[in-house]
Order: sequence, then C-alpha cells, then structure tokens
Amino acid sequence: MVRELPPGQHVAELERFGLPEFARRFGVVPEHPVLTVQGAVRYPAQFDLAKLIDGLQWQDKRADLHCVTTWSALDLRWSGVRFSELAARIAEAVQPHPRAKWLMVTGLDGFRSCSSLEDVLADGVLAATRLNGEGLAPEHGAPLRLVSADQYGYKNVKQLVALEYRLTYEPGSAGYEEHPRGRVAREERSRFLPGPIWRRIWAAALPIARRPYRTAQR
Repeated sequence: MVRELPPGQHVAELERFGLPEFARRFGVVPEHPVLTVQGAVRYPAQFDLAKLIDGLQWQDKRADLHCVTTWSALDLRWSGVRFSELAARIAEAVQPHPRAKWLMVTGLDGFRSCSSLEDVLADGVLAATRLNGEGLAPEHGAPLRLVSADQYGYKNVKQLVALEYRLTYEPGSAGYEEHPRGRVAREERSRFLPGPIWRRIWAAALPIARRPYRTAQR
C-alpha cells in the first residue's frame, strides 16, 4: 500500500538542514546542559536539564518529520518525555502569566521559533533525547529536541536551550517565512501567500538551500 504524503511533500533521508545562515553554526553541547525559562513568567529560572526530565514518564513515538521546503523523512523513532509534562513541571516553578499563549523556543545555535502553547502542549509532542534507538546526535538535536510531528520542521527546534513565554506572537529566525501555527495538514508554510505557492518556490530552491549544509564541516 502506497503511503500518502501531506500536500506538496516528497520522501527524503533525514539530514542536517535549516536556514542557510545557520549552516556553519554548530551548537556545542555543554557537559551539564541547562534550560533557561523567561519572558511572561513570575520567576525566571534556569534548570539543570537532567534533573528537569528525571522521573518523567518515558515515551516512544514513531513520527514523520516534514520540512517546509517540501521533503519528508518518514517513520522516525523518537524517544523522550511528553513536552506537556515537561512544561507542567516548568510552569509550577516559573508561574507563567495566565494570558501567555505563545512559547518562543531557542536552540544552542541561536535558531528561534515561536509556537502557540496549544500546539506544543498537544498530545504526542515530545521533548526527545533519542532517535532510532540511539542518543540524539548534535546535528539532530542533542541534548533535547522538540518533536511536533503535526507542524513543519522549523517548529521542531533542535538543541533546546531556552524557552520564553509570550503574551503575543513574534516571528522567530525564519521571519516572514514562518507561520504562527505551521500545521502540516493545512499547509501553513508561511504567514504570506498560500501554501501551494510556497510549495513551488521551495521545490525549486531546495537544491540551493541544501548546499550550505552539505558543504559545511565541523
């Protein structure tokens, strides 16, 4: 049986990818990773990552990763903890503003993406530490990666280092190319222009967009 892909997507192998300006930014994982939480909270805090996830229920999830640039890596095996449970533990300590509806997520390389709390707290969203039975490699998100299969890859921030609770939406590193929700099923590729138009733009630009990552070396 042929598997149906989301609109405008094609199958590809998982490889390191992102905005061209991040191709040579390699986030070096510290010996003792921490997660900084700030923004619309009563008590900004910094958490030891290992202690933060300790005791949370472990989850295994098979999920696809859909890049906004039209490629999809299928049937990936992610392992980690539910992001909603991680966020609940964080919220107990920092006490977010009751009107906070958005979360700016930042990676070690400085990449930022803003998602609605409704999306990141949904069932099935993980804070992953393992991929396909092995610990995450840095290029795929070590030590901790947000995995939200219903959203495009730019919402699945790698190497989590900071969370910022927000009352309003603010575009992340992708700027105008980022959609506030980024839902794959609705082809929300960008805030501007319909998804099918961006589909054609990205399909044509993908070979050029891949080049910086394929030539970058540590």
